[in-house]
Amino acid sequence: MPRPISAVIDLAAMRRNLALARRHARGRLVWAVVKANAYGHGLGRAQRAFAEADGLALLDLDDAQLARDAGWTKSILLLEGCFEGRDLDAVSALKLTAVVHEEEQIAMLERARVPAPIEIYLKLNTGMNRLGFDERAAASAYRRVRICPNVAQITLMIHFANADRAAGATGPAEVEDQLGVLERIASDWPEPRSLANSAALFLRPEVGGESVRPGIALYGASTDEGHSAAALGVQAAMALKSSLVAVQTLVAGQSVGYGSRFAAPRAMRIGVVACGYADGYPRNAPDGTPVLVDGVRVPMAGRVSMDMITVDLTAAPTAAVGSDVELWGANIPIDEVAHLCGTVGYELMCALAPRVPVTEVD
Repeated sequence: MPRPISAVIDLAAMRRNLALARRHARGRLVWAVVKANAYGHGLGRAQRAFAEADGLALLDLDDAQLARDAGWTKSILLLEGCFEGRDLDAVSALKLTAVVHEEEQIAMLERARVPAPIEIYLKLNTGMNRLGFDERAAASAYRRVRICPNVAQITLMIHFANADRAAGATGPAEVEDQLGVLERIASDWPEPRSLANSAALFLRPEVGGESVRPGIALYGASTDEGHSAAALGVQAAMALKSSLVAVQTLVAGQSVGYGSRFAAPRAMRIGVVACGYADGYPRNAPDGTPVLVDGVRVPMAGRVSMDMITVDLTAAPTAAVGSDVELWGANIPIDEVAHLCGTVGYELMCALAPRVPVTEVD
């Protein structure tokens, strides 16, 4: 028998999340962001689930090739553009759209000899300060791509640093500040714009543009700490499931696990779950992190090890070897686990280990 752990990917939930994102988009084009193997959900699965998207947004040429080979004929956006000039041959051949965010990428386009002009997203740095042309460099970059014979359609693109903050919040690089910088740079530039990520799409309806780029919301996790996934209306697409492989009975004072972090305050039953940090479960999960056993929320008790975690079965007195376990999914929100571990749901999704079997439902 295989080890009793699996990740279950719900394609129907992904489709519903995309449909909800499209309603929020209000007529704007929707890029489904599928980078990092579709946030751990599988590029092929995401391609099927997001068939109604206007395009896929990803990072790697290899992934673009896989999507084309699997039958995706609509647009594909390379979110970081090309890293070498020779990449432009593949971009042209595969009919991709490439982000251009720094001068060497413009120079690549100027030097290239491609069979057909390439659509680009010209990325402007309005406060995120990672990629893109700032106020000093934007006008020159824009002039160069406008006259470059290898460039077809140009779309202006920015990325929000703090779209998850409420409107009116104060601090650096607020949405209003970044939109203000965009207007200073490009108020009279006629090109379409792509502005909203998941947080801006769901929380900031005043953000405009002609296309949107939802990511995390499509997979059923929250866009920010102030709104649960349920409050946003998105449904978890990934469930990490396992079962109990052992049950131990402790007397008061006995400890469990490495470092003896958890000591029993009374006589109690401890369940051992076939899941550990080698499966992608966070090693720093604290005691009390919720786990669902036989449909009952129980707290983690003891340190996560490579292949196992241990849980307090007090609230689940009938649980036994073979009892079903959910580590995160429809009943244990991935964002709740992530918050307790000091991280975000994105990281847990992307950290799913290759050794975990993946099944899908539809």
